[in-house]
Amino acid sequence: MALLWTARTWTLAALAFLGCSSFGWCDASRTIGSTSGGSTQDQGASSLERVKRGWVWNQFFVVEEYTGTEPLYVGKIHTDSDEGEGNIKYTISGEGAGSIFIIDEQTGDIHATERLDREEKAFYTLRARARDQLSNDPLEPESEFVIKVQDINDSEPKFLEGPYIGSVAELSPIGTSVMKVTASDADDPTYGSSARVVYSVLDGEKIFTVDRHTGIIMTAVADLDRETQDRYELVVKATDMAGQMGGLSGSTTVTIVITDVNDNPPRFPQKMYQFSVSEGAAVGTPVGRVIATDADMGDNTDMSYLIKEEGELFKVTTDVETQEAVVSIKKPLDFEAKRTHNVVVEAVNKHVDPRFANLGSFRDETIVCVSVSDVDEPPVFQPAEGAIMEVQEDAKVGALVGVVAARDPDVKNKPVRFSIDRTTDQDMIFHIDPDSGAITLEKILDRETAGWHNITVRAVEADNHTMASHSALSIRILDVNDNPPELATPYEASICEDAKPGQLIHTISVVDRDEPQSGHRFYFTLAPEASSNRHFTLWDVKDNTAGIRTQRSGFNRHEQNVYFLPILVVDSGPPSLSSTGTLTIHVCGCDTEGAIQSCNATAYVISAALSPGALIALLVCMLILIVLVLLILTLKRHRKGQRMTEDEEDMRDNVIKYNDEGGGEQDTQAYDMSALRNLYDFPEAKSSDSGPDIRSLPQWIQSNQAGGGAEGAAAAAAADFSLFKGYIRKKVEQADADLTVPPYDSFQTYAFEGTSSPALSLSSIHTLSTTSEQDFSYLSDWGPRFRQLAGYYAPGNPEEEGS
Repeated sequence: MALLWTARTWTLAALAFLGCSSFGWCDASRTIGSTSGGSTQDQGASSLERVKRGWVWNQFFVVEEYTGTEPLYVGKIHTDSDEGEGNIKYTISGEGAGSIFIIDEQTGDIHATERLDREEKAFYTLRARARDQLSNDPLEPESEFVIKVQDINDSEPKFLEGPYIGSVAELSPIGTSVMKVTASDADDPTYGSSARVVYSVLDGEKIFTVDRHTGIIMTAVADLDRETQDRYELVVKATDMAGQMGGLSGSTTVTIVITDVNDNPPRFPQKMYQFSVSEGAAVGTPVGRVIATDADMGDNTDMSYLIKEEGELFKVTTDVETQEAVVSIKKPLDFEAKRTHNVVVEAVNKHVDPRFANLGSFRDETIVCVSVSDVDEPPVFQPAEGAIMEVQEDAKVGALVGVVAARDPDVKNKPVRFSIDRTTDQDMIFHIDPDSGAITLEKILDRETAGWHNITVRAVEADNHTMASHSALSIRILDVNDNPPELATPYEASICEDAKPGQLIHTISVVDRDEPQSGHRFYFTLAPEASSNRHFTLWDVKDNTAGIRTQRSGFNRHEQNVYFLPILVVDSGPPSLSSTGTLTIHVCGCDTEGAIQSCNATAYVISAALSPGALIALLVCMLILIVLVLLILTLKRHRKGQRMTEDEEDMRDNVIKYNDEGGGEQDTQAYDMSALRNLYDFPEAKSSDSGPDIRSLPQWIQSNQAGGGAEGAAAAAAADFSLFKGYIRKKVEQADADLTVPPYDSFQTYAFEGTSSPALSLSSIHTLSTTSEQDFSYLSDWGPRFRQLAGYYAPGNPEEEGS
């Protein structure tokens, strides 16, 4: 329903005191409405009249924190249908209806029964309804209205984020912002000044200030010094009602930490420090520690140390953990040279802030006095780093190589004795005089074997050998020209038979074990014995190489397929040395493109006379061979004289091989075993009345002789073993004289056919006879290579065939 906008409306009268006072004026609302039965024309023209009123029709106001004993009157709801007869019932529903807010059903008056707090709930939404008292039928549509809780200044400002901690750098200018504080007021910021907060400093206002409206804390002085006071505590107050009398207030504590800046230089507590160190202390030994203090903190205290004087002998480093300066030895100290050293050490800040450069120098100095104490020291070589000496390769034994020097660095200057560490001169090539230090040669040198010799010389005090020192000495062997140049490799070259004159065959180079200081220079020429050859020429390229060229064309490898060209090589000396090398040149058959196809092996040597040295070497070799032959013959005769007797030889196992076939496994009478027991005595067949001695013949011959009569006698006469006996005896003598034959068990196999064998030969060589249908006489025309084959097949005498 829309009250005051229709003919039948609600009339809501806010009769509360605050309802009228909050707007400053209060007029009654008057509505004129017709009855339910109808209306006249006079009433139609003025059915609704609105007068000026000071509140919104659909909301009430009630003051918070009411402390009265009676329910607080909020307002009244009324409808034009109500004529005061008591037949309309008013009801409300919604937030707090029936508990916080109650309504008089007859009059429509609303009261608040509880104490309200705007900070807990600022408004309540309710619904009003008018019903017939008897029928309970609604007379008007339900209407919604709001009851707002009117704020009063009952909440003080609160710093919800406190306590606060801020920081500001020391020496910051006035007005430097430190931090911002904020206070909250639970009162209604839209009503009055209850929530308008202003700030002020209660304690510490001389050092810091706070902006009245924003709450920003700022510095009030420019000489904040962290080293004097590193933190401040302020009390900041917030007051509502814009600071007017009667306003509520709250406060908080603000801690402000003063941060450090590099505004203090390093300072040494002392201007001089005293330390002592032995002169024998090793390099890197710490001498002492000093430290410079810095009133700053953190990285602003980082400093580095420098040495301004005596920096040659001492060095300083910074201990990163303690920030101390560590003074240590940079070079060996010498008590005899200087006994006291004043080392000036300077401390410098690493991180200098240019804003504070006007405060002065950010560095400080102190003196570190170092006293050197004396110790007994070993001898010192001069020079201390070792020396390099040179000696000629052809120096004689006893020649002076050089002199080493060493002295006792102590004040007493004791005598020094020298020696060579033989582990560095195992061949004992050098000798050193113990007193003077002179090094001489003990053996002949050879630069080509060893060009450098590195030895160690030891020097000790004469009366205290524990005081010893060593020095490395390098000896360079200077070269002399004592090695002739030689061809780099045994060169071989190949040319085609159709080579053209002037064609380059090969390029040769030489090697020389010497190393002249001016470099190698070699000269090439053909040896005198080959200077008259008409086949090849030598061309000196002048860069220590030479080229071989053909001098003619038309080589024939069948006539001559290998040439040996002697080449003479001379070095530049002094003195000049030379040697002769040989270049082997093969003549080969080539195809049309010049690719080598084949080469023969028949050699033709360009005449070259042997040198006297070569002749002597050849004679020595021949004498050695003759002596070896004589020794071998003498040894053979000596062994032959010690041979075993024939009886002792009978003890050896001997195997005689027969090609006769026995009668089988059951035939034990087929052979006369007595023939095998005598190795050398084969009795010849004798003619007698009783016939030949059959003991020397095989058993099958005896059987034939006994049973066959005249045929047996003829077979016995044919079995003449004299030829075999002589052959075997000859072979036995050869075996006895042969030193390679084993001394005991021996197995000899002989292939001797003899003559007139009843078994014909199976060899194809003996098939040749005069009655052969083939004629092999043409083999004699095939040349010397078939001469032996022609001899086998050519006709010959019977004796040659039988042999």
